[in-house]
Amino acid sequence: MSKKLFIVFEGIDSCGKTTQAELLKDYFLNHKERVVISPEPSDGIIGNMIRQALKQRILFSRDRDLFDEQMAYLFAADRHDHLYNDLDGVFKLIEDNYHVISTRYYFSSLAYNCESPEKFAFIQKLNDRFPNPDLTIYIDIPIEVSLARLQERSLQEIYETKSKLTLVREQYQKIFAAYQGKLLSIDGTNSLQIIHQKIVNYITQK
Repeated sequence: MSKKLFIVFEGIDSCGKTTQAELLKDYFLNHKERVVISPEPSDGIIGNMIRQALKQRILFSRDRDLFDEQMAYLFAADRHDHLYNDLDGVFKLIEDNYHVISTRYYFSSLAYNCESPEKFAFIQKLNDRFPNPDLTIYIDIPIEVSLARLQERSLQEIYETKSKLTLVREQYQKIFAAYQGKLLSIDGTNSLQIIHQKIVNYITQK
């Protein structure tokens, strides 16, 4: 495979993004391809601040609308650094002959931080200069499956509630129904290996 790819996994919490990203990384490594998993929020300064806010260890605002707006700005700033920093940014890694796999990208901002058409337009404007990935893989699972998997975690994040995840899943479906880039939608209730094989088949057919 000559072209190095920027591949993004998307979906609601506990849909299997991280697991499938690891399986895909192993696939590339087994085929002697250089590959890096580089998630969002990133491991940079802004990304770490976002992670602390999601765990509610940092509180920016008690007003939910204002909190979502603040998070949208932080995610956009972190995303810019994630793509363009000269040390381990996505495009620097691709230039250095790595495939880059990211769990979450700007689709997550549109899905998680937009609860009205006005918010959607605002966040879309913040992110409209970020390029589409070479491939987006959307793993879809029912809300009940997500909540059951989340119960197994010791710590739940601020967005991991039934009402929020229901809105997020609906938003994802709207986003990807209109998306014009390369997209693979997968039923996340299938086995890990079936999902992985569908991803590999799609990538190797292109």
